[in-house]
Amino acid sequence: MLNKYARAFFTRVLTPFAAFLLRRGVSPDTVTLIGTAGVVAGALVFFPRGEFFWGTIVITLFVFSDLVDGNMARQAGISSPWGAFLDSTLDRVADGAIFGGFALWYAGKGDDNVLCAVSIFCLAAGQVVSYTKARGESIGLPVAVNGLVERAERLVISLVAAGLAGLHTFGVPGIQVLLPIALWIVAVGSAVTLGQRVVTVRRESAEAQAEAASRGSGGGS
Repeated sequence: MLNKYARAFFTRVLTPFAAFLLRRGVSPDTVTLIGTAGVVAGALVFFPRGEFFWGTIVITLFVFSDLVDGNMARQAGISSPWGAFLDSTLDRVADGAIFGGFALWYAGKGDDNVLCAVSIFCLAAGQVVSYTKARGESIGLPVAVNGLVERAERLVISLVAAGLAGLHTFGVPGIQVLLPIALWIVAVGSAVTLGQRVVTVRRESAEAQAEAASRGSGGGS
């Protein structure tokens, strides 16, 4: 849902910056790698220490690389299966680092085993949600469904909540409760999205089998 509108907006905004990088000889793959490294560092250096505000700032600065690299590839006319594969693979690494950082906080000084488990579930569910679509498409199915909480929603909900929760260290009272609420929302939404995709793949698979059987019976008559 957010992918449809936010991606189009930020693509227009970041197009001049993408063109600038191309003129300087920077490759889209380099932007992808640097962006992922920045997100991972921001998540695993700051979040386990409870520094959610600064961690979110660092992650936000680098997370836009996901839009810049694709924009660069399109402008240069060098879009390729390799670029798409690298981008998608490193997205999973970045997502894992973000929710892994939350889990490390709650397993350590955050001292909350339930929220640690919820963070781990968010991490795993996000990976599986992405896998179901990729696997469905790999067997020839369109997986035509807009899930309730996809990657953009997971990132926006969790990072906005983390950044606001981090204001607690600046003296804003009670605001740290936003992160646990966001994690529960992402966990439940990811479970729903996973269910939506599984149901969709099952339906599309049955339709494909029925269509193949119909063609087979028609050909034999």
